[in-house]
Amino acid sequence: MSTSANPVANPTGTTPRWRRLLPGSLFSRVTLIIVVGLAIAQLLTFAAIRYERNMALRELMMIGIERDIASSVAILDRLPAAERAGWLDRLERRNYRFVLGGSAQGGAPGSEASQQFAAAIVDAMRPFPVVKVGEVAWPPEGLQIEVRLGDGSSVVVHAMRVGMPVSGWVMWLLAGQLLVLAVCAWVAVRLVTRPLAQLSAAADQLGPDLKGRTLVEEGPTEVAHAARAFNAMQQRIAGYMAERVEILAAISHDLQTPITRMRLRTELMDDMHDREKFRQDLDAMNALVREGVTYARTLHGATEPPLRIDADALFESMVADYEDVGQQVRLDGRAGAPIVSRPNALRRILMNLIDNALKFGSDVTLRVQAEGEGGRLVVSVLDNGPGIPPGELDAVLKPFYRVESSRNRSTGGTGLGLAIAHQLAMAMGAELTLHNRPEGGLEARLALATAPAR
Repeated sequence: MSTSANPVANPTGTTPRWRRLLPGSLFSRVTLIIVVGLAIAQLLTFAAIRYERNMALRELMMIGIERDIASSVAILDRLPAAERAGWLDRLERRNYRFVLGGSAQGGAPGSEASQQFAAAIVDAMRPFPVVKVGEVAWPPEGLQIEVRLGDGSSVVVHAMRVGMPVSGWVMWLLAGQLLVLAVCAWVAVRLVTRPLAQLSAAADQLGPDLKGRTLVEEGPTEVAHAARAFNAMQQRIAGYMAERVEILAAISHDLQTPITRMRLRTELMDDMHDREKFRQDLDAMNALVREGVTYARTLHGATEPPLRIDADALFESMVADYEDVGQQVRLDGRAGAPIVSRPNALRRILMNLIDNALKFGSDVTLRVQAEGEGGRLVVSVLDNGPGIPPGELDAVLKPFYRVESSRNRSTGGTGLGLAIAHQLAMAMGAELTLHNRPEGGLEARLALATAPAR
């Protein structure tokens, strides 16, 4: 059956690229959104904490480092020149060290933070004169400050700003937290979407037989209420359908008596011509009543249980039955393995399709194709008749619909044969579609949604 895109929801007829990248199921989409949202929130929290610690560390550095450097320079100034080199390693820290002699390199500090850092150190150096302050490329924002000691010698202070240290275990802790959050989100979303999946499965099982499974009415309030509503809906629909079948059966039973009386009276008519016409009309009425009740029963349900059958033997026997009555039907292809299906329903579907093909064509073929191991079994009935207008391929599967505008029952039938086949196909989990053949004629294609039995 053909479907058309919604012009309002999607005017261009294409799906946006970002939407195609999303997972297909609601469970996957909600889980992805929650996990990504938690990850982004955790990263923003980590960035905010890191920024705050950097600011605090900078304030601490600005308060204490200049005094430590000034104290170290004062110690070097009081030491004898011969002993100063031995004290350099003792006075060195992670963010500053001292070099005896030489001169400071680099240009004037560029950034505001470097200028503040340099000004704080220079201010703490008093009364030692600062000869030059330079900013070097490595380490980043590193300063070289040349200071003149009391004996006239120089010492170069290599100072740098040190970022916030981050222990390796912190990143592992954050990753573990994210994993715990992802697992919790997965469990929460699964609890939310599982009832939807059960409701969808129950709705799929509610076929023409109206014997879908009953949902368990437990869980959260909303879930239990939806399950009760769905179960009640199933019972109401089943009751309506049973009532309709009973009404049709009663009508059929009540019509049989007057039809029989009319048939007896026609036998007493003297006019052979009128008697034959009345008999034909009564036969048509009787056939219409039988077909109507049969269609109603297919809607009411398929009580036949699935069985393991030899599909090839079934097809061969059907073709042989038609040959016995002088109807030529050819068999093309084999299933090759037993299948699990409803044999009586399958036979009825194929008989309706073959009868319809013989009614409008002279060359009828029953083609059988197995689509891969464990796949579908496609059974097609092909004829060389006039076919069906493309716009009516779906409509002819509806009850009492005939393509012929004359509605002549001798050629158009009751309009229920294809409808009965369609309902039986849905009841047994198969799909029946009609297609016009390129070389002329019609193909009725039945795709059995059942795997070969093992």
